Amino acid sequence: MRISLLALGMLWCSMATAEIATSADRVHPLLPGTSVPEVSLQDHQARPVTLQQALGGKPTLLVFYRGGWCPYCNAQLSALHKLVPDLAEHGFQLIAVSPDRPEELSRTLDKTELGYTLLSDNRAELMQAFGIAFRVDPETIEKYKTYNIDLEQASGHDHHALPVPSVFVIDAAGVVQFGYSNPDYRTRVPERIVRAAVEAVEAGDTGKSVR
Repeated sequence: MRISLLALGMLWCSMATAEIATSADRVHPLLPGTSVPEVSLQDHQARPVTLQQALGGKPTLLVFYRGGWCPYCNAQLSALHKLVPDLAEHGFQLIAVSPDRPEELSRTLDKTELGYTLLSDNRAELMQAFGIAFRVDPETIEKYKTYNIDLEQASGHDHHALPVPSVFVIDAAGVVQFGYSNPDYRTRVPERIVRAAVEAVEAGDTGKSVR
C-alpha cells in the first residue's frame, strides 16, 4: 500500500497532537486552518456533549484553563465575563474548558456568575487533541498538595495532565482561525488581542497563531 508524503505528514501531525507533552514548553498547539477535533466532553451536570455539539455552528472563543483551583484561571474567567456582551454583538459565543470534573465546574459556577459555558475535559482528551496537554511532574504534584490542590481529586483521574492556558478563535465552520498559548500560566492573553482576533475572524482576515 502506498502512502503519499502529504498523507504521512498529516498522520504524523495527528499523532503528535494526540500526546501529552512532558512539560508546558514542549506542547504543539493546533494550528490555524485546522478543523476542530470531535471529542466528547461533559457539562457541569455531567451530561455528555461533543465539541461539535457545543459549538453548534457558531463562531466561538474557546478557552482552556487549568482548573477552578487556580487563582490565575479564576481571574481570567471573571475577566472573560466582561467580554460576553461584546462577543455576542459579533455573533460569537464563549466556551471555557478545563480538566475539572463536572462537580468542580458546578463549584466554580456557584462562586462566580460567568454567563457562559464551562465544559469538563477530565479525561484530558480535548487538550491532547488541541496539542496543549502536558504532564505535571511528581515534584510539582506534591508541592500542589501542600496548598490543598489535588489534581486527581479535581479531575477524577490520575493522568496528572493540565492544559497550557490557551485561547482559540473558531469560525462557524469549526475551523481554528486564531490561537494563543503561553507555557507561563501566570501570563494570559491580553483582552485587546482577543478582541482583535474576533474582529479579524468576523472580517475574514484569519490564520493567526501566537505562542
